[in-house]
Amino acid sequence: MKIKIENFNPARKKTEMLGGFVLENSDKILGLNNISSKISSSVKQSLKDLNGEMGKIVVIPTNNKVPAKRIVLAGIGKKEKITNDTIRFVSGKIAQKANELKLKEFSIITPSNSVIETVSATSQITEGCKMALYKFEKFKSKKEGLSPDLSILVSKSNKVSKAIKDSEIISDGVIFTKSIANLPPNECAPTNLASFAKTMAKKNKMKCTIFSKNELEKKGFGGITAVGKGSKNEPKLIVLEHNCGSKNEKPIVLVGKAVTFDTGGISLKPGDKMDEMKFDKCGGCTVLGIMKAVSELRLPLNVVGIVPSVENMPGGESYRPGDIIKLYNGKTAEILNTDAEGRLILADALSFGEKQYSPKAIIDFATLTGACIIALGTNVAAIVSNNERLKQKIKESSERTSEEVWELPLNDDYMDMIKSDVADMKNIGIGRAAGTITAAAFLRNAIEETPWVHVDIAGVAWTQVATKSKPYNPKGATGFGVRLILDYLQKF
Repeated sequence: MKIKIENFNPARKKTEMLGGFVLENSDKILGLNNISSKISSSVKQSLKDLNGEMGKIVVIPTNNKVPAKRIVLAGIGKKEKITNDTIRFVSGKIAQKANELKLKEFSIITPSNSVIETVSATSQITEGCKMALYKFEKFKSKKEGLSPDLSILVSKSNKVSKAIKDSEIISDGVIFTKSIANLPPNECAPTNLASFAKTMAKKNKMKCTIFSKNELEKKGFGGITAVGKGSKNEPKLIVLEHNCGSKNEKPIVLVGKAVTFDTGGISLKPGDKMDEMKFDKCGGCTVLGIMKAVSELRLPLNVVGIVPSVENMPGGESYRPGDIIKLYNGKTAEILNTDAEGRLILADALSFGEKQYSPKAIIDFATLTGACIIALGTNVAAIVSNNERLKQKIKESSERTSEEVWELPLNDDYMDMIKSDVADMKNIGIGRAAGTITAAAFLRNAIEETPWVHVDIAGVAWTQVATKSKPYNPKGATGFGVRLILDYLQKF
């Protein structure tokens, strides 16, 4: 979709559909108080019916009495309950209605500054509309076609123009993440993922390094090598570098788990919902989407994206329960369950990132534990950290983007739960207790003293049974984490 700004009187705007926001118990459309008297009676009745109910929309035909062919009223609830996600959410509904009506274009009036700050509102409108109109149609023989274009009616300024341009780039980063994460395993093995990364890096002028199976073995990536052995699809380690900060500035390192399909290996998963294990690559896809946007936003930072990618399959060469492997940092791990594979490949990537780049911070993303869904459900990600300041910054970005996170503890008692009798550590904790935290404890062993945040996105990376319905998150991958971390980087 194409998005443009128009400093236009909404009542005189010629458009197929004109969208405006309405507060609860209000008889006014925000930014459109001078609607033609010729249709005021129908608008008045519709406003009464709508009552400004959050997320509810009503479409009113104007019968060509005014330049706009239709007016869509969109409820945003009570003023005091408006969040950083309200306009994004409701704009997505307006965009989907325009698409449903097969319109070529539509317009949205930016709400008044007294309700929500104008720059924030235009960003939310842009993100809500672009992301709501995303469709994963790659494998459909009949596709829905082009999305309608959007005009945002707002007073022009450099800040507004920049906000819309940046929001388009951020939304495209989310869509890029979703498009790869939604791919089936036969279309996205580690080699395919590496190819996507290489193509994207070349287009965006980033340095891209791909480590192959033989290089991984030689360089001592014992976790990635072990997990990847059972599949004919060889493991890869993808490294992207965005070097736009000062030469001596330490980078921020982002690490994402990309198990392109996870059967559980020898510790085979139940067959029910195993098809969803194509989403076990979402952490790595998130990192790729962030790196794409970081480059296009031209952020004056040094940022490194590291994506360990494997396919976890049972086979004659698969690693086994009882094996002891040596990780990249030289520590040994006793394997008690081959379905706890993500922490093995992440530990290698985290150690490599710290040793190779001496970063100022490391943030990792992983669909790591089912226990995270039991603890927090499917709308909130878990975070575990070794640094109060970094953790607080991530929480602040979470509040601004409405990508919700919740902190879990990590003390010495949890570290003790992964100690092994025969190796430095074991790859699962004690029974089912604190599964998300013991997985993070394993990762903590891979980090020396670098500030680090681990984000477990097992519940939020794709839409599941209990996922809250959002128009900008259609069924499939959600791209969770892209907007969160881009906000953190922009505010750095």
